[in-house]
Amino acid sequence: MVAAFVVFFVACCGAAATGGLFPPDEEWYRKELKRPSWNPPDWLFPVAWTLLYFAISYAAARVATSADTGAGLALGFWAAQIAFNALWTPVFFGKRMLGAALGVLCALWLLVLGTAVTFFQVDAVAGWLILPYVVWVSYALALNAWIWRANPA
Repeated sequence: MVAAFVVFFVACCGAAATGGLFPPDEEWYRKELKRPSWNPPDWLFPVAWTLLYFAISYAAARVATSADTGAGLALGFWAAQIAFNALWTPVFFGKRMLGAALGVLCALWLLVLGTAVTFFQVDAVAGWLILPYVVWVSYALALNAWIWRANPA
């Protein structure tokens, strides 16, 4: 189980690395971009993502070490969601394509929801561990949608 956790956590670290490769441009993000009053403080993002990455890595390790025949499909959803997770930052911050980033988040939300559903079918604890991620991505989707509407090209 430890080895499986490490593999999934390394995948999460790869997704997180896009934040370092495409950090928010201070001038654009803080001064030019209109953001809602309910935009979280900057310090919350690394805290939330660290906790989420630990939780979804542990959940995936539980599913990966399960003998359940549905584990393959569940891990397929997990792999797809982490790829879209990694894609959002370069699209939003790197290319500043707010509408495209919203599209990425819509796909990510569906994939995370699929991950949660299939994880619940394999291992209830793993399913519960994915639910905070569903909530966070739902919030991110609403935030990205607000920003996209408030900042026409």
